[in-house]
Amino acid sequence: MATSINSSALGWKHSSLFVQSNNGFNVASPPFKHKPPRSSKFSLTCSAASSSSDPLLVKAARGDPVSRPPAWMMRQAGRYMAVYKKLAEKYPSFRERSETTDLIVEISLQPWNAFRPDGVIIFSDILTPLPAFGVDFDIEEVRGPVIHSPIRSEEGLKVLHPIDLDRLKFVGDSLKILRQEVGGRAAVLGFVGAPWTIATYIVEGGTTRTYTTIKSMCHTAPHVLRTLLSHLTQAIADYVIFQVESGAHCIQIFDSWGGQLPPEMWERWSKPYIKEIVNLVKKKCPGVPIVLYINGNGGLLERMKDTGVDVIGLDWTVDMADGRRRLGSGIGVQGNVDPAYLFSPLDALTEEIQRVVRCAGPRRHILNLGHGVLVGTPEEAVAHFFEVARSLQFDTLFQNNTAKDPNLVT
Repeated sequence: MATSINSSALGWKHSSLFVQSNNGFNVASPPFKHKPPRSSKFSLTCSAASSSSDPLLVKAARGDPVSRPPAWMMRQAGRYMAVYKKLAEKYPSFRERSETTDLIVEISLQPWNAFRPDGVIIFSDILTPLPAFGVDFDIEEVRGPVIHSPIRSEEGLKVLHPIDLDRLKFVGDSLKILRQEVGGRAAVLGFVGAPWTIATYIVEGGTTRTYTTIKSMCHTAPHVLRTLLSHLTQAIADYVIFQVESGAHCIQIFDSWGGQLPPEMWERWSKPYIKEIVNLVKKKCPGVPIVLYINGNGGLLERMKDTGVDVIGLDWTVDMADGRRRLGSGIGVQGNVDPAYLFSPLDALTEEIQRVVRCAGPRRHILNLGHGVLVGTPEEAVAHFFEVARSLQFDTLFQNNTAKDPNLVT
């Protein structure tokens, strides 16, 4: 069911979504009311209370005591797996694979069946919800995602409409099935793109290396960009709640291209919108952990913390010990093994996993890579990664280690 956002809230010149501040414009709570999406709800996912039956990953994200770090991998389902490549030969269209319930479920469960990670993330894409609020796109073999009618003007904004969650039924149905298949043995993860990152595709017309068009809009057409970002904020918040009510235990926000902004620009053009999404989701589903990941986030860690998320994903260029010191022990961290370590000897991979875990400390850490699994990654290395993760025990790993290593966080 689509949310009931009236057209006046999207007025191009007088949007009530923003209030003037000394530092520019900040997101304010939307003045309009919207209807909740239709879905069968899992009572625990929107509960503020912790439960002993929560999956290990959820407990760690909330800061509950755990015996070992939970582990999953970004892009853990995909082109490095032989079973995925075989399925992709049969269904060559990525959109078919990511928008057909049976295929989504099958692909999402491939790494679960092979490696038993502590998190099973739905096979999807950050651009999947775009057609549901008025932005059509294609995926071409060479160019990747292509938006044939980029939004760069007030006229272009008129195509936007409230997100129609009925058009994303395949996502909700897939999450419900995944929740049933995995049970309480692992967390089911949903995800979305952050407004700035989604806007880069909508404004640039697809992928880009320079981001010059959208960056120039910050100065030449700021009212257009703000209106676009505010519309995306509401649509993405509704989409997150829809995923949670369909069965997702935890949500990750990918601000994949937020790291392309200078920190002061990220503070103005990305952070307020992420913060508003978190506020909207937490009001509806206060107990659901939210992870924020930005590629190239070394200069943004302290600013990311202020968004209100529960966990900060570190990319592999940030030293975990330094990241933990900068963020403190009151927020979770995720990561951050360099994906290239999966091409290294297994002994080296083991040592790096142990180092990252020691530096992260025994609370509020989700073991992951610092980026997605690379194409060509040996499956035996992925299996080894999860075997090592399951073998770790905080009681023994941190015993007498604090005195030996001043970088450890306990």
